[in-house]
Amino acid sequence: MGIGAMSITSVLPLPNACLAARSVHLPEALSASRQVLTSRRAGLLSYYADTQASGRPLVLIHSINAAPSAFEMKPLFDHFRAQRPVYALDLPGFGFSDRSDRRYSPELFANAIQDFLREVVRAPADLVAFSLGTEFAARAALESPAAVTSLVLLSPTGFSKRSLPTGELSQRVHRVLSTPGLSQGLFNLLTSRPSIRYFLGQAFPGGKTPPEMVEYAYATAHQPGARFAPLYFLSGQLFTPQAAEVLYARLTQPVLALYDRDPNVTFDLLPDLVASHPNWRAERVSPTCGIPQWDRPADTAAAIARFWETLPSI
Repeated sequence: MGIGAMSITSVLPLPNACLAARSVHLPEALSASRQVLTSRRAGLLSYYADTQASGRPLVLIHSINAAPSAFEMKPLFDHFRAQRPVYALDLPGFGFSDRSDRRYSPELFANAIQDFLREVVRAPADLVAFSLGTEFAARAALESPAAVTSLVLLSPTGFSKRSLPTGELSQRVHRVLSTPGLSQGLFNLLTSRPSIRYFLGQAFPGGKTPPEMVEYAYATAHQPGARFAPLYFLSGQLFTPQAAEVLYARLTQPVLALYDRDPNVTFDLLPDLVASHPNWRAERVSPTCGIPQWDRPADTAAAIARFWETLPSI
């Protein structure tokens, strides 16, 4: 899940944590045309597109944490852009998309993906989603099955046996995290450069964290309204209880799960689901620790390409 997925206390204390957030310049996440869609259900959505190649569209969906954006999907965008039309979406609350103070929910993110597929892509597409973004992609595919040809899930959430805060408990946690005077200071802690390096370092052991990932995460987390969506994530309200059964098991499209080790989630329920659902397959991209598209980009892209070869021709 990335930055901010572990215990908040693991990064305390850090100096000047409670100072007001300072907005910094946010560059474009990808070297591609960035455009916007105004979604009736999700507000302004920013996305990157390279549609020069022909073929079935590919839509990339980033994760949810304290500082995500389309930048997380950069290696795959750059790899596949010469082969087919490729899009990378900034989900609501992140990147250049609408970061307003509103209720963020799994339904909001799924609606954003559906509206994007319908209004921008306008053709059945392959989805590649990362971490918690996989739950939103699955929900969108269930609600708009004709718009989604296949799904690739990178380090998907929803397969751990352990339960997460739900219902009233997660709402109480969110109320505490949103306390005036506390929420911005807490968010500053989670998105300081030392904290970002700490969390990303778990996915890149041995000091291999790409410096550009740290810098972009820092920049995107220091924009007006940057804390609103992550506070819903930290309180547990963006996870779907029993996602393996409620979401993944109901998918009818071909699905590939790519995984190995992850410092924040486990994949306990994945083998049984794959064994009992012929449209599912799983493959380890090893050795990786939760961000295979950055840690082993060539192996990740090759696994995706092999999966697509089994689908009906583009």
